[in-house]
Amino acid sequence: MHRIDEDMWSDVIDLRDFYETSLGQTARRMIRRQIRAIWPDSRDMRVLGLGFATPYLRPFREETERVIALMPSSQGVLPWPPEGPSLVGLADETELPLPDRSIDRVLLVHALESTEQVRASLREIWRVLADSGRLLVVAPNRRGIWARLERTPFGQGRPYTPSQLTRLLRDNMYTPLQTTTALYMPPFRSRFVLRSAPAWEQIGVRWFPSFAGVLLVEAAKQIYAGSAFHEPAGKRRAYLPMPQGLRKIGPI
Repeated sequence: MHRIDEDMWSDVIDLRDFYETSLGQTARRMIRRQIRAIWPDSRDMRVLGLGFATPYLRPFREETERVIALMPSSQGVLPWPPEGPSLVGLADETELPLPDRSIDRVLLVHALESTEQVRASLREIWRVLADSGRLLVVAPNRRGIWARLERTPFGQGRPYTPSQLTRLLRDNMYTPLQTTTALYMPPFRSRFVLRSAPAWEQIGVRWFPSFAGVLLVEAAKQIYAGSAFHEPAGKRRAYLPMPQGLRKIGPI
């Protein structure tokens, strides 16, 4: 297992500050466009965001049965949304305070590249996913320029190639369904670059797909793999205190 140096982590304040910049807002729009292309309809579903997924969850609030976000203790937590009850909690990424098969969609952002417990985290996601559930991983692309520059969160942690990411998912009881990309514009704050971001995306997807800033891989839960993962006898699942918005989650 590769170790992540402590100074390579992005804490919750760094992540929030990035998404408040013009560069972060543009990156969010480009990535969110691809997320919605993969999941165009989430009506009556239960959606969970893991890592720092809140910049991408707002569109789902308008149509889903329930949206919640959990952030790892190593990163920290900030309340979300700014209006109404908080829908965010702090949790151990390998001990999610959710029942088995309780979530229809899991969006993993700013998480897989930073965790030291990749396999344990993916298998815990497998546990909470419904049998027909889907996982969508957003991770830095090893070949992209964003992964080479530390000025953004996508330059932190461990980037992946498409084959590495799909192999990792297969090894942890998922079936990769589709892979797409986003963030072809260079990570510069130039007004010209930011205004031309949609054009960069169109050109990149067509001519330079290997050099995207991020990879998006959707995967399905392998039902037949359930027997490969059992919780040891006598193990007690630990729960962390959740904000008021999560205390009522119960058996969903």
